[in-house]
Amino acid sequence: GCIYGRGDDHVRFEYFSECALAYMTHAGIVPDVIHAHDWSTSHVCFARRNRLPPGAATVITIHNLQFGDDLIGRAMRKCTFATTVSPTYAEEISNHNAIAANASKMVGIRNGIDVELWDPLTDEYMPVNYNAETFAEGKSAARRELSERLGMELCETRPLVGVVARLTQQKGIHLIKHACWRALERGGQFVLLGSSPDGNVQNDFNTMAYEVGGQYPGQSGFVFAYDEPLSHLVYAASDMLLVPSMFEPCGLTQMIAMRYGTVPVVRRTGGLKDTVFDVDEDAPRAQEAGLRVNGFAFEGSQDYDIDHALDRALMTYDAEPEKWRSMVGDIMRQDWGWNDPAKTYVEHYWKAAKSMKDAYFSTRNRDDDDDR
Repeated sequence: GCIYGRGDDHVRFEYFSECALAYMTHAGIVPDVIHAHDWSTSHVCFARRNRLPPGAATVITIHNLQFGDDLIGRAMRKCTFATTVSPTYAEEISNHNAIAANASKMVGIRNGIDVELWDPLTDEYMPVNYNAETFAEGKSAARRELSERLGMELCETRPLVGVVARLTQQKGIHLIKHACWRALERGGQFVLLGSSPDGNVQNDFNTMAYEVGGQYPGQSGFVFAYDEPLSHLVYAASDMLLVPSMFEPCGLTQMIAMRYGTVPVVRRTGGLKDTVFDVDEDAPRAQEAGLRVNGFAFEGSQDYDIDHALDRALMTYDAEPEKWRSMVGDIMRQDWGWNDPAKTYVEHYWKAAKSMKDAYFSTRNRDDDDDR
């Protein structure tokens, strides 16, 4: 009936992990690497060695250290190596109590997006499919459909600022609220897709939606739900996407947005820093990564901090349309899929598997000698 939230999560996931180990024994599966994710399956990394397949390396990926850090700490002590979902997040958590003593085991590898699922050229939810050469027509058609569905005024000279997010403190909800008003004050439009598990937060956004609708009729749209088909349309229709997270281990929305020709406006943290290079401030850093600048970024967590990035984005859109169009084409050609991250994973898998096999056979040979 549910996955989390009955007060026995640790029991559920320890049982699940035990079942996975038992299945491998039962089926005679002897993998080179067992890869666990987050605290939920961390148990396999600190299982007794005789419960693990002979010579198997263990890897744990930390998606979010906010949950289950004690179990993750135990897994860090025992695993062959560990990963987290972006290089910057690896740096940010390296001094955490659960990580610090074994930080040398950790490598930050950026997550990727499914470039077949998120492809405006083949996306079934697009009214007109498009690519980096034909984005003007495709994004315009998406804007028309979104405006019609949300009851917004269609005005394609106004920049459309979008948000697709769970409305939690992690996602910078105070900055989302401020940016909504700021975008409208500066002549833009605003659309938000997402909801909050916290009733008080959701009520705040309900109230804001009502107030915004009264003060700026037809210039905003709010859908408080999880709706993946609609998210495709929001990504395509928007001119810029806000991701002002307080922390973000990797983040996928900024990479999806770029795939659809939507310029990200983000807070510099975790994977947001690793994937978004500020137009005015990050050219050298982008060049080091083999990329062109692709968005707008800010430090800090105050209203004026996000203004610094959002205002520059809005001004560029209004005053330098050719520069904006060029950037849209550039970001659509950037590759945020799994090709590069997968190569890094494979490299580390091979190293880990070899080190464990060497250790396993060395121990077995020593035992054989002792028996003789």
